[in-house]
Amino acid sequence: MTDAVFLDYTGTVTQEGGPDIMEMADRVVENSSAKDIPSIFEWWFRNLRVLEQNSYGASFISEEEITGMLLKMAEQEFGLRENLEELVQLNRNFWMYAPVFSDVKPFLEQCGKPVYLITNNSAKYVRICLKRNGLHVNGIISGDMVKAYKPHKELFEKALEVSGCSNGNALMIGDSISSDVEGAQAAGMNAVLIDRKKKVKDAPCKVIYSLNDALRLL
Repeated sequence: MTDAVFLDYTGTVTQEGGPDIMEMADRVVENSSAKDIPSIFEWWFRNLRVLEQNSYGASFISEEEITGMLLKMAEQEFGLRENLEELVQLNRNFWMYAPVFSDVKPFLEQCGKPVYLITNNSAKYVRICLKRNGLHVNGIISGDMVKAYKPHKELFEKALEVSGCSNGNALMIGDSISSDVEGAQAAGMNAVLIDRKKKVKDAPCKVIYSLNDALRLL
């Protein structure tokens, strides 16, 4: 039985794209030795995961600080010459204004269960996105609440605490095996991978291709 649903934010609710993140990537490529936009995205998200994993407990730093560190790394590795604060702001805009997947609002309206978001981003940015898109959830659990980012299980355990849901009756839906699925499973939650592009060939859990598919699991 599912008593509450937990959704990942970036990649599950919002798309990993949009004009702000593309402008940031364009400016990095244009003003550095980076090869092209796909390669800078690969570099960015690979290093982002490392910095997030090292940001834990007493060593925790905000996503804005991590963004600044990544841009400083780009200065050193690619000779980036840019206004870094403007690029940080574009990344903030991405957290707030990235396009929302078309299946999100219907899912939230039809779910019939309490829905919570679990995100590495600060809740203040997520709230702006929700308000702009007319989306309503029961709560937002962010990394800065527990001084840890996904997949550290503290974030998922905090979500269970906030919701009052037992781990065996909690369903986590996310687009990342390592961050969402494995993190949720470490906290004893049930997990489902959403693979909208149908790229995953082997997953340690049930796979769905749309949030519409999730409605049948509740």
